[in-house]
Amino acid sequence: MRNTRRAYLAATAGALTLGTAGCLGGGSGGSGNDAVAAIGCEVPERDTVSSLPTPVIGSEDASVVVDVWEDFACPHCATFAVDVAPQLRSEYVSEGVVRYRHHDFPIPVDDWWSWKGASAARAAQDEADDETFFDFAHTLYENQSEFSGGDAEGSLSTLQSLANDADLDGCSVAAAASRERYRPLVEAERTEAVDERGFQGTPTVLVDGEQVAPRWSDLRSAVENAR
Repeated sequence: MRNTRRAYLAATAGALTLGTAGCLGGGSGGSGNDAVAAIGCEVPERDTVSSLPTPVIGSEDASVVVDVWEDFACPHCATFAVDVAPQLRSEYVSEGVVRYRHHDFPIPVDDWWSWKGASAARAAQDEADDETFFDFAHTLYENQSEFSGGDAEGSLSTLQSLANDADLDGCSVAAAASRERYRPLVEAERTEAVDERGFQGTPTVLVDGEQVAPRWSDLRSAVENAR
């Protein structure tokens, strides 16, 4: 997987130092202009969204809660989402042991996709459900390298196709991303992560409120100890 322009080792001050790679800082990812019309979509302007439930999967009666703060442009978040989270879902979420919650934390690693990726995923949640959110977020992370380099039109066209493939309205999702429809919600989550929790890097993973390294071995051990 190709790294975004600015990915550094996370050495978190004021939070638990994990000794594992994470994302800090950011760079420009391209034009902020609305390129929706250029990809053949006619989507009317819609109100911005400042509140949605936290995306969550897993039983309400689960004995362990795993919270993850992620930036859609962070390559280390992509590694977690593609390699670690599926194991968590298969072994613990599906068995009713873990309740898994996502939180947006655009550092931003990339000034364009960190924000627009979050809006795209939240559009999937808003237009479908939480299960769709997690599945679509996984798809976005699998294709992370397609959303950098400054080609807004090309990135939105790819996003439209991925959303259509996920049985979502591709134009609607692309418009939500391009226009950052969910930015007020995402900004509020970022502020909470930084100002109230002191987080500085992504992914940040908590198991029952205790921070752990975003590696499968560490996460599995923490879940087993907490269950």
